Amino acid sequence: QVQLVESGGGLVQPGESLSLSCVGSGFIFSTRVMSWYRQPPGKEREMVAGISSSGETITYADAVKGRFTISRDNARKTVYLQMNNLKPEDTAVYYCKTPYYDSWGQGTQVTVSS
Repeated sequence: QVQLVESGGGLVQPGESLSLSCVGSGFIFSTRVMSWYRQPPGKEREMVAGISSSGETITYADAVKGRFTISRDNARKTVYLQMNNLKPEDTAVYYCKTPYYDSWGQGTQVTVSS
């Protein structure tokens, strides 16, 4: 079955960086669009960034443009999210997902606080 395993979250101070990873299995990773979502405390889940199967097409939410970078390594079945200049409003549980399946991973907690 489809499995998505996120990692790399943690507690950082404003202005610092984190790099998230998500390993996918149970589907042909290299043929699927992948996205990162986040769910801040008490709020709905929102999409943060998306990347096409080849990596050529990338989209970002306005709130993270210029600070976050999504990338993928199809050989490793992994999608990454490099997050720079983190802000307190980036605090959330971060998830990866492919739109072709309903499965969600367990997420990874990112907390930005001084």
